[in-house]
Amino acid sequence: MISGKNIIGNKLSKQGDVTYKTFNPKTNKETDFTFYEATSVEINEAVELASEAYKVYKDISGIKKAGFLEAIALEIEALGDELIETYCKESGLPEGRARGERGRTMGQLRAFAALLKEGSWVEAVIEKGQPDREPMPKADIRKMLFPLGPVVVFGASNFPLAFSTAGGDTASALAAGCPVIVKSHPMHSGTGELVSMAIIKAAQQTGMPNGVFSNLNSSGFEVGQQLVKHPKVKAVGFTGSLHGGMALYKLANERDEPIPVFAEMGSINPVVIFPSALEASGQVWATKYASSITMGAGQFCTNPGLVLGIKGEQMDAFAKTLSQEILKLEPTSMLHPNIYGKYTEGKNDLSGQDGVTVIADYTKETSANVARPTILKVSGAKFLANAKLHKEVFGPFSVIVSCKDAAQLEEVLNNLEGQLTGTILGNEKDFATYGNVVDTLQSRVGRILFNGVPTGVEVCSSMVHGGPFPASTDARFTSVGTSAIKRWVRPVSFQDWPNKFLPKALQDENPLGIVRLEEGSYTN
Repeated sequence: MISGKNIIGNKLSKQGDVTYKTFNPKTNKETDFTFYEATSVEINEAVELASEAYKVYKDISGIKKAGFLEAIALEIEALGDELIETYCKESGLPEGRARGERGRTMGQLRAFAALLKEGSWVEAVIEKGQPDREPMPKADIRKMLFPLGPVVVFGASNFPLAFSTAGGDTASALAAGCPVIVKSHPMHSGTGELVSMAIIKAAQQTGMPNGVFSNLNSSGFEVGQQLVKHPKVKAVGFTGSLHGGMALYKLANERDEPIPVFAEMGSINPVVIFPSALEASGQVWATKYASSITMGAGQFCTNPGLVLGIKGEQMDAFAKTLSQEILKLEPTSMLHPNIYGKYTEGKNDLSGQDGVTVIADYTKETSANVARPTILKVSGAKFLANAKLHKEVFGPFSVIVSCKDAAQLEEVLNNLEGQLTGTILGNEKDFATYGNVVDTLQSRVGRILFNGVPTGVEVCSSMVHGGPFPASTDARFTSVGTSAIKRWVRPVSFQDWPNKFLPKALQDENPLGIVRLEEGSYTN
């Protein structure tokens, strides 16, 4: 049963009297769940508890932390149909999506558990001392990664499980040795509470310190602002809008001690379709992209919002087929009336820009909050002249840009901001013919695809889900995959340290049996 209370370590708390409800976008009504917004006292209590937990949690072995993460996965699974029903009620998303996202969430937790069991992620480096070196002795210096401290994670609106309470940010931070305080997303606070209680139960079962995890409710901005400004918070994870991410980034950098904000802030994910692809399978790609653009009502950060090609009959045929195919698909509900409203406002704004033609617009009657897919078309010159056309419209929406030649196509890519993904549709000969275009696209993205669709992000060690600003605040890191753990750590060197007092990862005997870089060579 959902209590609506804040979860501060092992206890439930409702010290304030400000409440809010979540919303079912399919029924267009509020749910029965009432949530209590966290007060300043509760915020401070959660952070202080996390700070104390950090002193213990950072030194718990990787094997035990792995057991904690595996226990979280089991407890989430044990929530059964209640979690699925609550997820669907608060998001309007279908049951199949809920079950798939639950599986992904458990998979992420288990992937980080496996990383911890193996142990080499700490990047241990050993360079032994040379006291007899001339003209000066060389000190014994050893280095490894250590956790930063308490981390605040903001739940994402479009992924109530995989990018929220026990999602990638939380899983990677806990794996790194950082206690986590989640600022629950107000659109799915009930889902968040159920998962939070699963985490707390797993923490108690595996002997983790009280305060290793907390969950605070809020329908506005103040709780998140207070958390980011708290001096004992050491890093922030965020998935959402550019406006929200930059607000947190600014707050974090205005602190007496600035802290990193790892924000993934969306993207229009350009797709370049070369003449070879149009000739060989233009209609096939049009059909595939109609499905990709409308998947999940277009509410993916990897939604292909921009399709670029060289003008001609084949490009026109592709645009016509894409428009026809997208209108055959039944539109679906968006996550919330506010998101639906912003989508409608954004697509209407871009549809009215100079030189823009609306080539697909779903006009049939729909239920409340159902997003009508829209495709626009514009010339390369008009696109270059109007920066508004570069902005993301979150929903089933895409802009086709018809460039006069390869040079203009390259110019358009050069004028784009950083993106999460970029896609090339073509053949292997195109890498020679359009090498500059391919190189330019690569410089703008965190992940570049060849003959595929960008929707769908595999959770694996080689995945990069991030990209040059403003796709993310730091293009050196990913928020998906096991490399995400590196956001929450910093390197520490030990010089001339007695062997028995070194962390186990750096001791001569290598008691953990991990791969280490010793004297320039990798060995275990």
